[in-house]
Amino acid sequence: MNATTETTSAPKGEVTRRDIENVERALIDQSARGPVLTFFTTAIFWLLVSVLLGYIASKKLHNPGFILGPEWLYAKLHIRWLVNPIFEHMTYGRVWPAYTTAMIYGWCSLAGMGVATWLIGRLTRVSIKAPAVLQFGAWFWNAGVAVAVITILCGYNSGLEYFEMHRAARACLFIGYLFIGIWGLILFRYRRQSKPFISVWYLAAAFFLFPWFFGTTEVMSAMPLAGVMKNVVNAWYQNGLFNLWLGCIGLATAYYLIPKVINRPIYSYNLASIGFWSWIFLGGLTAMTRLSGGPVPAYLVTISIAASILMIIPIATLTVNFVRTMKGHTGLMASSPTLRFTFVGTIFFSIAAGLSVISALRSVDSYTHFTPWSYGQMHTVTLGFFSMVMFGAIYYITPRLVGCEWLSRTFMKLHFFGTAYGAGTIIALFLFGGLATGFVLNEPTADKMGFYNVSGIANAYMPVKTYIGYVLFGGAQVIFAFHFLLMRLRIGQPAGEPTLLETPGEGH
Repeated sequence: MNATTETTSAPKGEVTRRDIENVERALIDQSARGPVLTFFTTAIFWLLVSVLLGYIASKKLHNPGFILGPEWLYAKLHIRWLVNPIFEHMTYGRVWPAYTTAMIYGWCSLAGMGVATWLIGRLTRVSIKAPAVLQFGAWFWNAGVAVAVITILCGYNSGLEYFEMHRAARACLFIGYLFIGIWGLILFRYRRQSKPFISVWYLAAAFFLFPWFFGTTEVMSAMPLAGVMKNVVNAWYQNGLFNLWLGCIGLATAYYLIPKVINRPIYSYNLASIGFWSWIFLGGLTAMTRLSGGPVPAYLVTISIAASILMIIPIATLTVNFVRTMKGHTGLMASSPTLRFTFVGTIFFSIAAGLSVISALRSVDSYTHFTPWSYGQMHTVTLGFFSMVMFGAIYYITPRLVGCEWLSRTFMKLHFFGTAYGAGTIIALFLFGGLATGFVLNEPTADKMGFYNVSGIANAYMPVKTYIGYVLFGGAQVIFAFHFLLMRLRIGQPAGEPTLLETPGEGH
């Protein structure tokens, strides 16, 4: 259910255990309201920024002289002299890392920390004390993201993929995280639940591991390491970022929302335990597949390939657990926005994990290396899996914090279809473009064509990705941001029955 409160019938005047739990949940939600809404609001802001930067970056690939907006208006206002130099400096090499930084550290991380804060409070049954500390950490993190995006657009780049930000930005992110992450671990320490839920396991792992690989990469990148070793460090960091940070938060959220909405427990806690430990152990060993064929010790790559193949274990257990939990309840996806977004997100998770296993094989890597294929994998995680699950969580959590329900089911439907089809188009065209480029690169005559001309084959897919993928996805996020703003202003339906995509029986 998506209702603001959960109640059960009882004889008049009698206080039930469920009534006490409802009051307890309300107090926890009230304590989390300020920090969580701060996380969500700023995350959605960075989502819009990242969509705009992603559109510009995609457009720059097939139209390097692109200027955002109607050129006739700039000419009429006599400001082309100001606009042209700005967009001349906004090259693809600057806009793309700014886009990924805003997406990963702005939208994904802030939304994830907001959901994690609420989940930890709910699952540990502990109210958040001194919520201003969390809000201070959130604003410090936002300052870090702003500095990172601005400095990258101005030309700074550390040379480490997905870690391109300026050192001042990294310091802000780390300080902000200390206020957020330590508070999360304190809540876990004083939990009132004797046996932690599986969602709490994943969240504790994410909050504990992120400062480890972020801080270690910061220290290692400052050392005078050889180029090869810096690539090893960068590959290890990327692996931790996507598998152990975004992956753990996304899986924790899905493990909470799916059983909660359909009102039944997870199919198997034994499978959940196997999936968790194998994901944490094997997920940290797959990093060197990114350097397959490079000047690194062969045994490192071989170990990572073996670990990637063994990742079939957590992928299978997680997928089976989600599917069997949903068995007999898939019809609820027609009405519940939370369930629809979350379950589709888990499907993208299985696709993303499957792609990582396939890509680890040397025979496949020989075709996909140095192509846009890796960007397709990254977007499957960030736009497909993580974003869909976060949207489901925001639709579920926000009414419990603001005291009213979402205003429009039409907005929800438009948001879902725009996000699903837009993200799907972006992902598919990155993957197809990567495969097309890889097949040509492996042709005997590829050396005569020149690498620049061969890599340009992927550009044939770029206009569709720009005009359909990013426009659909971006339009959906504008609708979502407007809908969320209405909720922040408490312009919604009265609290009570949740806003559903369709009422039961409506589609029959």
